[in-house]
Amino acid sequence: QLQASGGGLVQAGGSLRLSCAASGRTQPRYAMAWFRQAPGKERDFVAGISWSGGTTLYAESVKGRFTISRDNAKDTVSLQMNALKLEDTAIYYCAARYSASEMVVGRAKNYSSWGQGTLVTVSS
Repeated sequence: QLQASGGGLVQAGGSLRLSCAASGRTQPRYAMAWFRQAPGKERDFVAGISWSGGTTLYAESVKGRFTISRDNAKDTVSLQMNALKLEDTAIYYCAARYSASEMVVGRAKNYSSWGQGTLVTVSS
């Protein structure tokens, strides 16, 4: 199970930190990712990180503003979001896929576990 938290209302230019806690897993080698879905739009990849934390991948729209990280001891993954823009408004979902490699993929269909989502609203 994945539990996302940390969403909220923030002004443009501000920051938020999302967290995703995993529970009930016996296999540690899971790549993790964040996706987001704005109203009326498809679910888009935001950022991903390999099981070791050694490889990260970002959508072009968030590069340089967002940072994904993980703490395997606590089985959590975080998304630090800085310089937020109006277009970052969406429901953010964390996702996991078993992967023993360092490869990170950005396709939602490759992720087998999903959290419930947390709403991020950026206001002007």
